[in-house]
Amino acid sequence: GDAFLVLSPYYLAFNRDLRWRTGVQLLPVMCQSSNNFQITKEALEEAYQKAQESNIKIKGLILTNPSNPLGTTLDRPTLRSLVTFINDKKIHLVCDEIYAATVFRAPNFVSISEIIEEIKCDRDLIHIVYSLSKDLGLPGFRIGIMYSYNDKVVNCGRKMSSFGLVSSQTQHLLATMLSDDDFTDKFMFENTKRLANRHGMFTNGLQEMGIRCLESNAGLFCWMDLRHLLKEPTFESEMGLWRVIINEVKLNV
Repeated sequence: GDAFLVLSPYYLAFNRDLRWRTGVQLLPVMCQSSNNFQITKEALEEAYQKAQESNIKIKGLILTNPSNPLGTTLDRPTLRSLVTFINDKKIHLVCDEIYAATVFRAPNFVSISEIIEEIKCDRDLIHIVYSLSKDLGLPGFRIGIMYSYNDKVVNCGRKMSSFGLVSSQTQHLLATMLSDDDFTDKFMFENTKRLANRHGMFTNGLQEMGIRCLESNAGLFCWMDLRHLLKEPTFESEMGLWRVIINEVKLNV
């Protein structure tokens, strides 16, 4: 069957959005906590070769930058290596940049669109998806954007968009809001400032309780290390801890 590689840990709803609906497999590229989940060429090659040995045809690689759930951004060298990898394998790259404007401290966000201007690659293999849901706090407006250099993909997206058109009222509201440069600049500045404050408040509170977190700089997430609270290193023990948190603390993690 067909499959996509996906950098782990990844957004769990990819399973619902991709695997359950289309039957396409999602094969994780294992990134280790020991190196802060950095993506390595070895991990990419291992995942690809394992699929080849199982007669699974890899169609592409999916990544989210900034990351959900890690809250980190991919640096320029890493993005270059990813583009080189998919170009060498002649597979597609789908880059979800939905959290692009949520970076609240360095390093800054680098779009994959910048990378393909710097290195030689087959642009027909590169596809970017985005939405206003996170950066502008408008999830209920259901506004998604696809940017692709591949005419076949664009034509397919154009036909499918007929089933999810953005209403005229929504278009008018957003056009008016985004045309106001003063408002937009102030909003983005205030948004990143509040994200930084909330992130600091949350991680400092966890640190006081002896809970370590992955150092992050973007998004709406905090990757906590709760291993010391597990009775044993098993999935069942993880679920037991989750039930305690949700039932007794009333917090869904």
